[in-house]
Amino acid sequence: MKLRIKSKLSLGLTFLFVVIVLTGIVGLFAINRLADESKNILKANYESVVYAKNMQTDIDNFKTNSASAINDFEKNLEAQERNITEPGEMESTSSLRNLFEKYRQSDTSLTLIPLMLKQTYKISELNLNAILNKSNIAQHTADRAKLYLEILITICFLLSFSFLLNFPGYIANPIKELTEGIKQVANKNYTQRINIDKNDEFGELAEAFNSMAKQLDSYENSNLAKIIFEKKRIETIINGMKDPIIGLDENRNILFVNATAIKVLGIKETNLIGKYSPDIALKNDLLRNLINDNGSNAPLKIYADAKESYFSKEILNITAEEKAIGSVILLRNITQFKELDLAKTNFIATISHELKTPIASIKMSLKLLEDKRIGSLNEEQMKLINNIKEDSQRLLSITGELLDLAQVENGKITLEKQLVEARSIIDYANNALKVQAEQKHITIKINCPPDLPKVNCDLEKTAWVMVNFLSNAIRYSNENSEIVMEVKNVSEGLLFSSTDYGKGIDPKYLGRVFDRFNKIPSGEAGKSGTGLGLAISKEFIESQNGRIGVESTVGKGSKFYFIIPTG
Repeated sequence: MKLRIKSKLSLGLTFLFVVIVLTGIVGLFAINRLADESKNILKANYESVVYAKNMQTDIDNFKTNSASAINDFEKNLEAQERNITEPGEMESTSSLRNLFEKYRQSDTSLTLIPLMLKQTYKISELNLNAILNKSNIAQHTADRAKLYLEILITICFLLSFSFLLNFPGYIANPIKELTEGIKQVANKNYTQRINIDKNDEFGELAEAFNSMAKQLDSYENSNLAKIIFEKKRIETIINGMKDPIIGLDENRNILFVNATAIKVLGIKETNLIGKYSPDIALKNDLLRNLINDNGSNAPLKIYADAKESYFSKEILNITAEEKAIGSVILLRNITQFKELDLAKTNFIATISHELKTPIASIKMSLKLLEDKRIGSLNEEQMKLINNIKEDSQRLLSITGELLDLAQVENGKITLEKQLVEARSIIDYANNALKVQAEQKHITIKINCPPDLPKVNCDLEKTAWVMVNFLSNAIRYSNENSEIVMEVKNVSEGLLFSSTDYGKGIDPKYLGRVFDRFNKIPSGEAGKSGTGLGLAISKEFIESQNGRIGVESTVGKGSKFYFIIPTG
């Protein structure tokens, strides 16, 4: 028979109810039995004792109040005759009746009184003995009822205790086993099975759980070969890549390295896989540079393929469900591009240097043409000379910037650092571009507190950056507007800034403002000319351990700034 859990709970509660009712019935029966015994003692025997006592009193009063005592004796005797309950009590009562009748007929013969008293004593004694016997019987009944109750209570207690001890486990144990099984499955132990041999809901739940675990186990085993195959394929792809690749887990242990990375690092694969990368980095400078993400984009110079090679480093952080599970360090060999870039830089430096001489000659010739001692020029000729002068000046600026760029790219920046007053940098830029600002009726406002600390920098290069900032601000400011040059103390050092209120720069171009040869399309506020000024400014500032940046809002203007450490 298949019982549901609800039915079993109902049976258990019914059992407890029956135990309580049975105990109550037995107790009530014993109490009623004792009550009946006590009632018999009071109703029969005790009343007979009272009647005998009254008759004894009446006999004593026969001499003094004969008529009244005889009538009262008659009443008690009649009551006694109706209350005969004990053996021998009938004979004594009948004898007492005969003696009493003789006493009345003999006109109160005194010889009968002792005999009558004897019979009343006998009746009283019979009932007192009966009371004692019945009391003993009642005591025996009470003792027996007590024993029965004790036995019944003991049995009920043992049954109830066993029920209370075992029945909760009947419910809790399967739940506990199911919970443990679920935990095992959650930990991917799909071989876990639950053995609950019961024909109820728990048994059905165990069967369903085992079926689920079996299917999960089959699914896991069926995918294991596929996962291993995919793993080997990925390893083959990684090892086939020419760029070095290193994989780390979330604890920075090395998961994999390809053959190129092993060759570059110069460490055997067995000494890398599964090892804690910072421990290995203590004895390998290259690995130490690779695992330290300092945010620098500078190429790494590594000896590979029997020559010095250049690599760019990229660290890819791997996440799953918004939790970091590892990272991949990818090195790209950019040696070929570096060599091309170096050739380009040398070419630019050579061409720029060669161009400076003829440009200088052109400027000298123009100066001579302007001299009236050579000859006077008409207005049209003067315009041509001015145009040639402007173009030659522009060519000279371009060649200067190209030479500066070549110097930067070759890493040959010569810094002449000294402690410099912040005001001198601001004044240098202001004096250099004051005339240009006045031509557009632009007011240059300077905010430079006098108590600022000195900065340790190259005055010429730092002032050149400020001139570049101010020149761009003037170029893209409206006439009759204002430009603010400001210096203030920040945690990193002194912050120099140039703020204009012109067109501003579209956000999509902000990230490339300091790139080389980058030009913002016509109509946008920003750089013009060669597109080298801000790129060179960035190199000048960063070579002095500074930081450069820009903030801009379209339609409201731009703020270019750099921070130089104080002395």
